[in-house]
Amino acid sequence: MTFLDMLPGSVVLGPMTKGCNLPYRRLCVELGARITTSEMTVARRLKQKRRSEFALIRRAPDEPCFGVQLAGNNPEEMGWAAALVEERGAAFVDTNLGCPIDYFTRKGLGAALARQPRRVTQIVEGMKRAVTRIPVTVKIRLGWNEGGRNAVEVARAAVEGGADAIVVHGRTRDARYRFAADWDAIGEVARAVRVPVIGNGDLLFAHEIQAARERSGCAAVMVARGALIKPWLFREVTDGYLDMTGEQRLAIYRRYVTLALEHWGSHDRGRGQVAQFLRWHLGFWCRYAPRRADDTWPGMQERQSAEFARTPLERVLVRPDEATLAWLTERLLLNEPVDPNAAPVPSDLPPDLSKMSEVEG
Repeated sequence: MTFLDMLPGSVVLGPMTKGCNLPYRRLCVELGARITTSEMTVARRLKQKRRSEFALIRRAPDEPCFGVQLAGNNPEEMGWAAALVEERGAAFVDTNLGCPIDYFTRKGLGAALARQPRRVTQIVEGMKRAVTRIPVTVKIRLGWNEGGRNAVEVARAAVEGGADAIVVHGRTRDARYRFAADWDAIGEVARAVRVPVIGNGDLLFAHEIQAARERSGCAAVMVARGALIKPWLFREVTDGYLDMTGEQRLAIYRRYVTLALEHWGSHDRGRGQVAQFLRWHLGFWCRYAPRRADDTWPGMQERQSAEFARTPLERVLVRPDEATLAWLTERLLLNEPVDPNAAPVPSDLPPDLSKMSEVEG
């Protein structure tokens, strides 16, 4: 089946810088993900033949439908890169108009490019001319800021250029991740264009995914931080809510280490790479909170109390302090038991959700 055939009703693993590394995508596939996306890949760096950038477009053999997200503002370069990733096995190619990171927006990439709708049309036209078999999608935000919301205009410009689907992240660039995603605004885009729209923002539980689709009229949804916090989210969509114990979560984290060692290698350099990514992922895994005792649900933007933890292991896994995360990284990488009694002295500092990592590609 093609990407567009698989899309209706799907939950897409979104493009996330660092988060969508190949071993993590494989983990999500094992847990039910069917459509996956690469980390943001800069078209110019591909043309410069940078090995680190080529690593981002590598498809794992077990990925059913893998797409590559490209960033660039030159139609010729973006077309060249689109043809390259098609040749390398991508099932679709996505155009990044959403990245909010200053380093890229100052270069006219990501969210900055969405301030030029005519340029968006030209870029998509260039990519469509360059590929022969795969669809071109475009990922946007609601606009640069609250006073400059132009998502409908940009989506129409992309469709004019030939875009086969639009992804809408329900925040402006200036909002970053500080406010809840606006699914009503996502719905406005879905009603304004003739191609499928994929909605993105604040989806952490299966019932939220269903409600978001119904509210917005989107063909599908995309998850990003939700899949970093709980990679079994994809399984919940088909099997229903999973009340994961600490031991079950730990087994999933250990599986990631196995996949990461397969990818980067068990030599010193490879283990160093695995340690770096594992420590980063633990910074998201510790934010997991289950359904509350009163049957209400934690929200993506809320600070969660650790009171839900039922066992000593769960109390350790929810801790966000640096000492605990470093200790867990070592235990997991060495494949040694995680004894809660041996954990570092707890920190009283709660996670600061206002300083969440910029993961969107």
